[in-house]
Amino acid sequence: MIDLLRRGFFLLVVRPVLTVMLGANVRGRERLPRRGPAIVVANHNSHLDTLTIMAMYPLCCLKLIRPVAAMDYFMRTPAMAWFVTRILSVIPVARTGRALNRDLLDRCVAALDKSEILVVFPEGSRGVPERLSLFKRGVAHLAKARPTTPVYPLFMHGLGKVLPKDSIIPVPFNCDIAVGEPIAWTGSMEGFMDMLQARMTQLASAIHMPPWE
Repeated sequence: MIDLLRRGFFLLVVRPVLTVMLGANVRGRERLPRRGPAIVVANHNSHLDTLTIMAMYPLCCLKLIRPVAAMDYFMRTPAMAWFVTRILSVIPVARTGRALNRDLLDRCVAALDKSEILVVFPEGSRGVPERLSLFKRGVAHLAKARPTTPVYPLFMHGLGKVLPKDSIIPVPFNCDIAVGEPIAWTGSMEGFMDMLQARMTQLASAIHMPPWE
């Protein structure tokens, strides 16, 4: 039943709305993992980021997608908590608290062990629109915990204009998305983070981005 509701939501709501708002140009869509375990790492500029990534997948794959998102924003009411955890399959993360973040790592690793696909935003929060921030090391801990799991970098440009931070009304705007080749655990935290950051910067540079206004 939940899977049918999820498919219906994306088929009847998410995809039509995004089609109207976005003239999305996706490069490397074929690189998106269709089966897990896998980790998709993306930059974060808008509340539409998660829905946009999930909408790129066939409906049959949605049950495998497990976005990781901040619980303080998406868990404000019981109805919202039910929707994001059941329909969107979100793994909620607390922004603070070492014990809670250890629990988050355990839940993410458990999802990988069930051959699911994690979607993580290692910038931690929505930053300056279309400008990459330094990534936090949580994704490296995941890669270290499951070193054979491929990590797919994904860069998005334009969603910060469609629904910028502190805005509730989306506006139509073109969006560019680039999916990179997967990377693997390097054996060191610093080496992995440097490689991931470099690969994301490379994807960003491949997209023609006009000056942000």
